[in-house]
Amino acid sequence: MDIIVLIKQIPDPEIPPASFKIDAATNKVVPPVGVAPVIDPYSEYALEAALRLKDANPGSTIKAVNMGFNLNKDLLKKAVALGADDLILIDDPAFADLDTTANSAILSMAVKKITRFDVILTGRQSADWESGQTGLLLGSILNLPVATRARKIDFSGGKLRVERVTSDGFEVIETSIPAVITVSSEIGKMRLPNIKGVLAAKKKEPSMWKAADIGAAGVTMRRTKLLKLYQPQRESRCEMIAGATPEEQGANLALKLHELKII
Repeated sequence: MDIIVLIKQIPDPEIPPASFKIDAATNKVVPPVGVAPVIDPYSEYALEAALRLKDANPGSTIKAVNMGFNLNKDLLKKAVALGADDLILIDDPAFADLDTTANSAILSMAVKKITRFDVILTGRQSADWESGQTGLLLGSILNLPVATRARKIDFSGGKLRVERVTSDGFEVIETSIPAVITVSSEIGKMRLPNIKGVLAAKKKEPSMWKAADIGAAGVTMRRTKLLKLYQPQRESRCEMIAGATPEEQGANLALKLHELKII
């Protein structure tokens, strides 16, 4: 199989709330000094799914693709350390502030440049914006079947068999290839790299593409406008319920909850 897995670099979601800052003038998150970005957790699930497919189908190849601006090459080499054969970084200032529609369109251009693939894997959502739309939009642009929220993927007889998570369990579907599959957390945690993989990743340089390399130079695809990005202000108040006896306090509490339409 020829596998493409989409990975994403995001600010560390474990940043302490006190260190999380937003620039109100630009509507952007200000990364804390000294805190490195991480690979999106849902991207890690997609990468693990790709590695399992490769393990089960000898001779398969994995191309890990990341798109954005000012990408951390050393961080993203982790995909190679784990078993990806190639790492493609599409790094361009034009990709610094895009919405999901533009991201999907640009990724589709990268996929067309790669040309050969049987399956595209991506996380069911990302841990920063959590829109959950990229895989669906990518499938629509490329006119490919899409299976979402996969917890297990098998390839046999020229078809992909996918167990996908539902609200009350899971269902099993089959799809032809090529296809796009979004991977859910139920697939399990990503494996750890071994020493051999880490050393191989240090020696292997990623392919670096610019907007012009995929035909995206000067193309405007953004469909949404971010009006305001802010941290919600949390307030709490405490009101003592009066009453001469516990029974009276309980009755007054019930009246108060009814007034607030809680009961």
